[in-house]
Amino acid sequence: MVKRRIVFVTGTRADYGKLKSIIKTLQQNKNFNNKIFVTGMHNLAAYGNTYSELVKDKIRNIFRFKNQKPNDAMDLIVSKTIIGFSRFLKKINPDLIVIHGDRIETLACAIVGSLNNVLVAHIEGGEVSGTIDEILRHSISKLSNFHFVSNKKAKQRLIQMGELSRNIYIIGSPDIDLMSSKYVPSLRIAKERYKVSFDEYAILLFHPVVSKQERKTLKQNCKLLVNLVKKSSFNFIVIYPNNDLGSNIILKQYKTLKRKKNIKIFSSLRFEYFLSFLRSANFIIGNSSAGVREAPYYGTPTINLGSRQYRRSMSKTIYNSELKEKKIKELMDRFIKTKKKLKKFKGFGTGNSNKKFIKIISNSFFWKTSNQKYFKDYNI
Repeated sequence: MVKRRIVFVTGTRADYGKLKSIIKTLQQNKNFNNKIFVTGMHNLAAYGNTYSELVKDKIRNIFRFKNQKPNDAMDLIVSKTIIGFSRFLKKINPDLIVIHGDRIETLACAIVGSLNNVLVAHIEGGEVSGTIDEILRHSISKLSNFHFVSNKKAKQRLIQMGELSRNIYIIGSPDIDLMSSKYVPSLRIAKERYKVSFDEYAILLFHPVVSKQERKTLKQNCKLLVNLVKKSSFNFIVIYPNNDLGSNIILKQYKTLKRKKNIKIFSSLRFEYFLSFLRSANFIIGNSSAGVREAPYYGTPTINLGSRQYRRSMSKTIYNSELKEKKIKELMDRFIKTKKKLKKFKGFGTGNSNKKFIKIISNSFFWKTSNQKYFKDYNI
């Protein structure tokens, strides 16, 4: 087999958590030569310089590209990423670009790959969510040649979008490879590492929403949520949002929590340690994908706020709420009083996504796919 050159793109702690098991497994395979394009919030000090997590994980062939300054507009970040990734691509001439999800860095790199006739593989396409994220995800899918999806529903949506069924592979959500593994530390070890003293707690993870309407109400919504946490005597682990426009508003509100003894605030947590805390939490509250993807796998209740994860998952562990004080408080009080794990949701796979991915790309037929895409009409 010809040794194939593969580039993985990661821009956030979240997408690295999704790609990690695949990158590490592929790194051990002599038939592939991997390089990792590290950009986005990984390179921002305010968010913990999370590129260092890749270094700790002994990921090889890392190329860092700083694509933004704080509060840069999304379209400007896209343009900078296109320029940086285009230069990188021309230097290494890869056979395949592997991207994940719905981030703007992912979109930029998919554009570069498509316009340079390099095959693009998109992980976790075909999913729905709220706001601009869904538009970005579907756009990325249309720029991609291969789709590695989490379930049958996602595959059906891609087929609706005119994608060829033979280029869509169901492998589950790759982060479950880690979630179900021995690499998730015990709660005791996680608490020692991050100096968390309390046994019962909730996790707060709230991101800005970039739609025009919700951007207008972000400050008041965040203030409402932070005030509810302030008034509570319950323990909270608070994690910084992603670096989307408006994150500075959230961080400003979090500063008011710093002197509270029942609250620990982190710019970032290593993914396996975050999973340990999530697995043992009374509940998670906010609008993070962790609440609708990872939490249901552990049976941890989620209080999902607003439209950011709209229709993303139908798990019965998720309790959706508008950003209304009375409703949120009722849900918080319910899970504070009773720490109860709910029925685990297995709608995004059961593990071994890394092995499934490598088996597929090890097939010589995979590499015979044409760069030229055509829209497939169904039932017309």
